[in-house]
Amino acid sequence: MDINDGVPINTIKGSVLVPERLRYLNEKQKLAVLATWGYDTPYTSIVNFAITDDFKTIIFATPKNTKKYNNIKYSKYVSLLIDNRMETAGNLMNTEAITIVGKARIMRKGRKLEELKKVYMEKHRDLEGFINAETTVLISVQMQCCVHVSRFQTVTVWDCK
Repeated sequence: MDINDGVPINTIKGSVLVPERLRYLNEKQKLAVLATWGYDTPYTSIVNFAITDDFKTIIFATPKNTKKYNNIKYSKYVSLLIDNRMETAGNLMNTEAITIVGKARIMRKGRKLEELKKVYMEKHRDLEGFINAETTVLISVQMQCCVHVSRFQTVTVWDCK
C-alpha cells in the first residue's frame, strides 16, 4: 500500500465467493455497462439486467435498431460490468465490481425465451411494455468467467462454465 493515501499499488489475489457477490449485486443493482465489439470499434452502453438463479446466464433487453444489437450480431462475445459505485460515494476502497465475460445469444420464440423473460420481468416489472414490444429483443449471455474486484485491487476470478 501507498502510505500516503491507503490505496494499494499492487494487485492482490482475492478469495471472495463470487456467486454470493453476484446474488447481492443482482438484488441491489438494476443497471450494468455492456461492452460489445462492432466492425471496427468497441462500444459500451447501459442496460437493465437480471441474472438467472443458477448464475450461468445474464439477461438484458434491447431494441433491434441499436448499435449494441448490431454489434452482438457481428460478434457474440460481450462483457458486462456490474458495480456498487453509487452506494459508496466514490470511495474506491468500498467499491466492488464484477465483470462478466460471455457469449451473447439473441433469444427467438420458444420455451427458453419465455423462461428468461419471466426472470427478467420479476426484476424489472416496470419494463413490461418495453420487453413485450415488437421492436425489442431479449439477449441472454452465457457466462464464461467473472472477475470480482474489491478494495481497489483485490481480484478474484471465477470460471462459471
